[in-house]
Amino acid sequence: MQAKKSYWRNWLSSITSLATGLSITFRNLRTSIKSKKPVFIKNADYFQQPEGIATIQYPHVSLPIPETGRYKLHNEIDDCIVCDKCVKICPVNCIAIEPIKSPEEFGRTSDGTPKRIYAARFDIDMGKCCFCGLCTTVCPTECLTMTPEFDFSVYDINQHTFSFADMTAAQIEEKKKNWEEHLTQKTVVPSGTGEVKPTRPVFKPKIKPAGEL
Repeated sequence: MQAKKSYWRNWLSSITSLATGLSITFRNLRTSIKSKKPVFIKNADYFQQPEGIATIQYPHVSLPIPETGRYKLHNEIDDCIVCDKCVKICPVNCIAIEPIKSPEEFGRTSDGTPKRIYAARFDIDMGKCCFCGLCTTVCPTECLTMTPEFDFSVYDINQHTFSFADMTAAQIEEKKKNWEEHLTQKTVVPSGTGEVKPTRPVFKPKIKPAGEL
C-alpha cells in the first residue's frame, strides 16, 4: 500500500514539475516576438527591459560600445618620429619598425616635434596585440591611439598585420643612399695617404699597470 502511494506521489510531482517548466517556456515564447533595444549599459533603462529576446542581427545591428575602450590600434604616421619606444615597451612584440635616419630635419609633427627619422616600415600585428595600451601611453607625440573599431575579423591571420608606413620602395632606397653619403662625407682623407680617419677623436681607455690602483 505504501509503495502505491509513493508511486502516485512521484507521478504527480513529475506532472507538476513538467507543467511548471512548460508554462515558463510558453510564457517566454509569447514574449519572444519582441526584441530588446540595444542600449548602452550606462543608460538608466538598461535593466528595465525584462521581456524580449537579446539576440541581435549582427553585423547589421550591433551593441553600443564605449568610445574610449581598448580596441584596434592606429598610427598617425605624419606625427610619428620613429622613436622606437612603442616597440621596446610592447610585451608581445606586435610592432615592427624599420627606421632610416635623415641627415637633417625634414618636417615637424602637429605638436611641433622635429622629424629626423623616416619610417620605412611601421607594422602592427593585431593578431598578437594584447590590448594593454602601453604603446599609446609612452608615445611622445600621441600618434598611436586605440580606435572605436573592435571588430576586424578575417579569414587569414596575416591580414591582422596593418602597415602604416607610406614610403615607396624607390623612396626607401633614396633615403638610405642619402644617409650613407652623409656618413661618407663625415670622414677625412689626409693628402698623400690612402688612410681614412674619422673626424671624431677615437676614445682610448687608459690601462693602468697591474697592481697600480
